[in-house]
This record gives sequence, structure tokens and C-alpha cells, in this order.
Amino acid sequence: MIIALTGAIYTFQPELTKATQPYLSVKAENRPFLPASAFKAIAEKQLPGKKPIRIMLRSKDESVNVMFFERKKNPYYYNVYINPYSGQVLAVKDMYKDFFYVTLLGHLYLWLPQPIGHIVNIYGTLTFLVIIISGIVLWWPRNKARRKTSFKVKWDASPKRLNYDLHNVLGFYASWIILFAVLTGVIWGFEWAAKAEYSLLSGGKSKPTLPKMKVLPVENPVKDPLDKITAIVQTQNPDAKRVMLMLPATDSAAVGVRIYNDEQLNYTTDLAYFNPYTLEEIKVPHWGKYSEATIADKAVRMNYDIHVGAIAGWPGRILMFFASLITASLPITGFYIWWGKKKKDKKKSKGAVKKAGSVQVAYATSKAAAKA
Repeated sequence: MIIALTGAIYTFQPELTKATQPYLSVKAENRPFLPASAFKAIAEKQLPGKKPIRIMLRSKDESVNVMFFERKKNPYYYNVYINPYSGQVLAVKDMYKDFFYVTLLGHLYLWLPQPIGHIVNIYGTLTFLVIIISGIVLWWPRNKARRKTSFKVKWDASPKRLNYDLHNVLGFYASWIILFAVLTGVIWGFEWAAKAEYSLLSGGKSKPTLPKMKVLPVENPVKDPLDKITAIVQTQNPDAKRVMLMLPATDSAAVGVRIYNDEQLNYTTDLAYFNPYTLEEIKVPHWGKYSEATIADKAVRMNYDIHVGAIAGWPGRILMFFASLITASLPITGFYIWWGKKKKDKKKSKGAVKKAGSVQVAYATSKAAAKA
């Protein structure tokens, strides 16, 4: 119930966030953005001692977002929002207090410590997959008469029958949509599922892992590499909707870049990696342009958009929203069905005991009468 309800809330997170957080928007100006290195320096002044890991450059009427994230010893997650034209800091946000990020933590870990929440979540999701499939099998009409009543809710029925219809009928319709969210959840949660998906779609090949791209310093390194890499990427991709710079964690790491080619979809994103000392682009198999990806690689990239319904655009997201709400109701209606059967079984057992007692009394009476 928690996973489905938080998933429903998160379905429209991008639009709701933009509508409720004014610092995400700025007035578009007819001049270029400040360089990426300037955003990095401005953000670092706001959070001394913390290291930025991402810089997100958005459209002309949106603020630039610099992300600070640490998961190990002293976990933190901050976003610094900056006006891309003036460099004014619009907000410094602790994401652990952000409504949608807290919602996401509930969806991923049930607000438990991550190692525990992750295990509970993935095995719960796997169990739910079995419940969905077995539920469809149990629901499937056996004859014509049952088929007539199986596809619609009888709204004027008794509360008990209405609850039964809400569970079975709405659950049946939602199952065909939520099944995609559950399958992608299982693929994310279990490495064996991810490997199986890749193997199936690649003709038996092993799922690749991102290689470590170690770069070595040179005698005359390029100055301001982030600015020059940004310029290269934007020149090569003039229609890009967003560009994310993934800052190197060490002096021997490459600079990663995500080029988002669509406002709503993530799977069409292109990836690129650069040596910050020479600006040389590092070609990495499986992690490059979407147009050059194999069927298996494209499927892996599509997992998130399938999970949230975005793969089918607005209609898909709306369907996933309602399917998630119905799914959140299934444990409640299912519990009442189970509880009703339990009470019925108790009544049956009490009736059976009472009947057995009556039979014994009658037998004793007849036996006594015979002796008399």
C-alpha cells in the first residue's frame, strides 16, 4: 500500500515541484549562461566543506541546479539553485526535508534504514508480482454467466459485495498497467532479474558494467575543463533540453555528461565521457548515444520511463497514477475479504460444534431411554 501510494504521488513530481517551488524558474534573458565553473564556485561557497557531484543546466527560463550528495559516514543531500544569468543564489535546499524526496524514500525503502528497507521492498515487490499473476488467474471467468458480472462493479450491492467487486474488478483492470511497474521494480531490485532481461533481449549476452575510466594528468592540462566540455556538448547538441555534468570524484576520474533530448522522457538521453586534462572524448561501449544503443541497452534505459508510465506520454502517466491508487486500495479491500472469510469459518466451526453437541445429547438420551 505504501509503495503504491507514494508511487502515485510521485507520478507528477516534475510538474508539481515546478508549480510549488518558485526558485526553479527564472526570467529568460537574451544572453548566455555563466560558465559551469562559476556555478560550481558559487555553490561551494554556500556549503563549505562539501563537494558538488552534479551540475544540471536547464532551459533558458529555469535555474541551474548544483547537487551535493554523500551517502556514507555523514549522509547529506543538498541542492543549490542559481540564476544562470546573474549568479544569484535562489535557494539552498536540504533535500532530506523535501516533500517529494521524502515520498521517494518511502517508495524505495519504506522510510526504514536503507539496507533493511531495500530488502523488504524488493522481496515485497517480488511477492506482489506473484499475487498479481495468481489474482488474474483466480479472477478469470470460468463460464458465460460469470463473464457478464466480472467486468463491472455492482455499485448498488451490499457493502460486502461492493468491497468484493472493488477488489476484483478494479484490481483486474489495474493489474495490466501496474504489472509493468512491478516488473521493472523487480529488474531494478534483483541483479539476476536485470541479467535475465539483458540476456533475453541480447541473444544470450552478459549484462555489461560501466568500466572505470582512469585518466592521467598531463604536463599542460586544459584550463577550465568544465566550461570547455559544456561548450563542446552544447555545440554538438543544440536541441538538448537539459545537460547534466557529472563531476569527477577524484583527480583520475573522467567527467561524465548526460544530454537529455526530451522534456518528459529519460531513455533517449545520450551519454558522453571526457578526459578533463585533454578534452578527449572517451568512447564507452553501451554508454553512449541512444541512437547507437543495442535493443538490450535501449530496454535497460527504458526501465524508468516504463516504471512511471512516461513511455506512453501523458496518457501513460495518468493511467499509472490511477492504477497505483487502485493498487494502494487492494490490501485494504483484500484484508476485508480475508477477515469476512475468517469470521465465516469461525461461525461454521461453532455451528459444527453445536450440532455435534446436540447429536451427542440426543444419542445419550435415546441410550438412557433404551435402558429404562
